[in-house]
Amino acid sequence: MKHAHSIDNTSDEMTASDNMTASPSAFSLSIRPDNIAVIAMDVPGEKMNTLKSVFAEQVQTVLRQAQQHASLRGVILISGKPDSFIVGADITMLDACTRAEEAEALARQGQETFAAFGDLPFPLVAAIHGPCLGGGFELALACDYRVCSLDDKTVLGLPEVQLGLLPGSGGTQRLPWLIGVDRALDLILTGRSVKARQALKLGMIDDAVPNSILLETAAALLKKGKRQQPVLPWRTRLVNSWPVRHVLFKVVKQRTRAKTQGNYPAADRIIQVVRRGMDKGLAEGYKQEARAFGKLVMTPASAALRSLFFATNALKKQAGASAELREIHRVGVLGGGLMGGGIACVTAQRAQLPVRIKDINEEGINHALRYSWELLSKRVQRKRMKPAERQRLMTLVSGSTDYHGFEYADIVVEAVFEDLALKQSMVADIEQYARPETLFASNTSSLPIHQIAERAQRPELVIGLHYFSPVDKMPLVEVIPHSGTSPETIATTVAFARQQGKTAIVVADKAGFYVNRILAPYINEAAYCLLEGEPVETVDAALVRFGFPVGPLTLLDEVGIDVATKIVPILVAAWGERFQAPATFEAILQDGRKGRKNGKGFYRYGVQRRFWRAPREVDSAIYPLLGVTPKAHLDPALMAQRCVMMMLNEAARCLDEGVIQCARDGDIGAVFGIDFPPFLGGPFHYMDHLGIDAVVKTLETFEHQYGPRFAPCQRLLTMRENAARFHP
Repeated sequence: MKHAHSIDNTSDEMTASDNMTASPSAFSLSIRPDNIAVIAMDVPGEKMNTLKSVFAEQVQTVLRQAQQHASLRGVILISGKPDSFIVGADITMLDACTRAEEAEALARQGQETFAAFGDLPFPLVAAIHGPCLGGGFELALACDYRVCSLDDKTVLGLPEVQLGLLPGSGGTQRLPWLIGVDRALDLILTGRSVKARQALKLGMIDDAVPNSILLETAAALLKKGKRQQPVLPWRTRLVNSWPVRHVLFKVVKQRTRAKTQGNYPAADRIIQVVRRGMDKGLAEGYKQEARAFGKLVMTPASAALRSLFFATNALKKQAGASAELREIHRVGVLGGGLMGGGIACVTAQRAQLPVRIKDINEEGINHALRYSWELLSKRVQRKRMKPAERQRLMTLVSGSTDYHGFEYADIVVEAVFEDLALKQSMVADIEQYARPETLFASNTSSLPIHQIAERAQRPELVIGLHYFSPVDKMPLVEVIPHSGTSPETIATTVAFARQQGKTAIVVADKAGFYVNRILAPYINEAAYCLLEGEPVETVDAALVRFGFPVGPLTLLDEVGIDVATKIVPILVAAWGERFQAPATFEAILQDGRKGRKNGKGFYRYGVQRRFWRAPREVDSAIYPLLGVTPKAHLDPALMAQRCVMMMLNEAARCLDEGVIQCARDGDIGAVFGIDFPPFLGGPFHYMDHLGIDAVVKTLETFEHQYGPRFAPCQRLLTMRENAARFHP
């Protein structure tokens, strides 16, 4: 939207920032010939607008200057940035808070600034193009009207819960009365964002129009004058009525607690604050909102989640290697299985690149095409994509049983079976059929990249690119260069992964890489608990209670017991007996148990559950195979501690050996790769929180009780001596 054109050609114009003697204002004021003011927010020196505490005075100043115009009919708030409205508050402000009262004061300042909008004698309309999130959406909620562009970049939401917080500038109070408490709680508790059409359907905005007419549509809304108390739709009135909302809050509280296991205090606070405002009135609601915001800022969960946010943003700015990027225009994928199909899908859907799949038979090609079609169709069914867009994306995906078309590929991602000779032959084939400069990226989970590249004519173009299953959902990839991989190959592969919407960490070419290496001892310890007679479901429940989305034995079923155990001999050969799985576990494989994919694992599959939402049943035949009689007798907290301590110890070893470049990468890899509890911030953040001395003492206690596999690594022992931390 060309805001400047519609403003600069006016005959009666003044700019508020020109009259200010203080630091440059983020807000500029223009008066159109039709006596409508346009206030544009454009934070100097930043790509996107974020709200800062110093802006409160700037907003008041620019609104006072607008009021000086005697014939003013209203104000349109827009963004001066080309493709974003306001992405939220600048959360670096929160790190400066040392007490809850300081953070509470920030929330009150936001509340008071936005509440003043309602006291103005003229209407305000927010004309939204691009992301409108967090404090940006709270600002828009305080306006009389909201109109959005239909651009795909335009999304609205309150994602504060993802940082362990709640909306602190009135969002918990305004949204329930606008769209109904049930819908408001869903948006605030999940932190999910919605596009313009869905926002209009929910009642969050007043109109959604093409970007080209956004400003004029906003001007037309101003002609209605100040918004009067609206007559809410019957559904909203019903849901917000005391008898219905009383039951609703009870159900939401139960479901939220079951999902969070009490590990995310923001979720409970959100429910309390929304309920308080509806029961006691807006004034009390605002008071409780600000107070809860202040307390949440000081919680370890919020500190951990904010550290992850900053770490992820910092990682995005790193190229992986200092080299010029090679542009990727076309992509090849070898293998049409689950991983190959997923890689092809994210390449087409997110990177918007044409991708050619090669498989040994037509069935593999059809599987990969069907994978993309079904994922895109789900988006169409949920009204998140038009059928025409699905068709366009599907035209980007093609397949063949030979290498026809691979001569155009800039990068080829190999996703065949974990067999070294097979992967080496794939390298040779690509060197024969593709261009000399084509990159070869192997999606191996365990095989050393230098071995895959050892027969290559151009080893500098060979690299590892380890995706996690399911590819369309798991955000992490490990980029694994071997000693001969060129910096250009590394930088280009990292950039390609980001095009696919992935978070990429560069890890060393050592057995297990990083994620699988720290996962293996964690799962092994769960197996030891099982062999001590603990039932499958209680082992899993202990780790879910700790904060993992699924337990380790469920995870084994999902990944594939056969797949997971293939890496064990490689890890044992490289790193010793601490990676050796319990010997009796071999009986599970001999019984043909591969997990969910063949319907036989630790749990039963393909059977009807007796009750809706009932937990999956354990396959009791697993116990005779292992020679145990199940009986819950171990402390759940102790089981969780045993499993997690094995993971923490191995993570510290990985950092010490240079497998990961820094603790930040280790935290991101664990959270995004294996769903390490985000509220703990990752293994290294968690060890800092516990204290290195406490970690070492726990490992030494377990070493005495359970054996040498718990022996603390040298890195931790040295850090204890020096009273050091992983993060400054």
